[in-house]
Amino acid sequence: MASSHGRSDLRFADWMASLPQSMHTVPLANMAIPGSHDSFSFYIDEASPVGPEQPETVQNFVSVFGTVAKKLMRKWLATQTMNFTSQLEAGIRFFDLRISTKPRDPDNELYFAHGLFSATVREGLEQISSFLSAHAKEVVFLDFNHFYGVQNLHHEKLVAMLKEIFGEKLCPVVFAQEVTLKYLWEKEYQVLVFYHHPMALEVPFLWPGQMMPAPWANTTDPEKLVQFLQASVTDRRRKGTFFVSQVVLTPKASTVMKGVASGLRETITERYLFQREAKKKKKTPNKNIVMLVFSITIGHANHVEFTPIRKKSNNHLGPKLLLHLKRQRSLRWHHLPITTHGVNTQR
Repeated sequence: MASSHGRSDLRFADWMASLPQSMHTVPLANMAIPGSHDSFSFYIDEASPVGPEQPETVQNFVSVFGTVAKKLMRKWLATQTMNFTSQLEAGIRFFDLRISTKPRDPDNELYFAHGLFSATVREGLEQISSFLSAHAKEVVFLDFNHFYGVQNLHHEKLVAMLKEIFGEKLCPVVFAQEVTLKYLWEKEYQVLVFYHHPMALEVPFLWPGQMMPAPWANTTDPEKLVQFLQASVTDRRRKGTFFVSQVVLTPKASTVMKGVASGLRETITERYLFQREAKKKKKTPNKNIVMLVFSITIGHANHVEFTPIRKKSNNHLGPKLLLHLKRQRSLRWHHLPITTHGVNTQR
């Protein structure tokens, strides 16, 4: 697995353990938990075949232009710069995981994948497990939400792998409102696995995918994204489950064609940050806007800083995460106040 290109900050490696005692009995479903989108995409293997989920147009594009096409694809697929360990050290606790088999792979291995292939699933899970062993009070959410070319035997292999790597750290399914830090620490559980496949009904430690819904705005318009997030957060709060707030701007085909050689960072990320900075000079930001871990969501900033503090909001006691987004190039700070509840992460 490739090393991290971004930098982490060890001050946040144990942020859960550092929360005040009053937060230990708050259901995690009522807390804002930082997460990352396409968490494995810090490493994209340009030598790999195109993923089986890709449409025929993409397959044909790569067959004609070969390595050049894959290099261009990588610019649009990589949403992360930090590996799993560095993300964990920076405070990330939710991981968006997409699993695929590789065509004609003699080892029948499982890989992380989105468009092109990343590292093997075993490599990634072992990296996460090593961190958890060294940080006994930290808890992670592993969201296995897409499976490509995965048959029953592969699901069985993945379940066995999870048991082997995490063992007694795996938290069995209970009511979401029962899951607090105090509960997990007493049971010595550190891993909640959400599994978007019927296999979840057969394995005690696989939480069904519907217990971690992830509505998706599917837009390149920041204002529409914010409106969507506000509406979806309000709806999910009423249901009392875990949920994902995806702070993700999704490029359309026309957007990709216009900036095909520039990539996601220059075409989407930096343009949006510039627009947001300009608006901040005109008015005070709405404190209810969900901008959770924006640096990881869009993926090309390299530093996340947050300070959990107590705050009463909408008659609930939950954390307010003050996030500072440090851009790789300008090194400016963007302050994104959070007053939301739920496992707010992003896809």
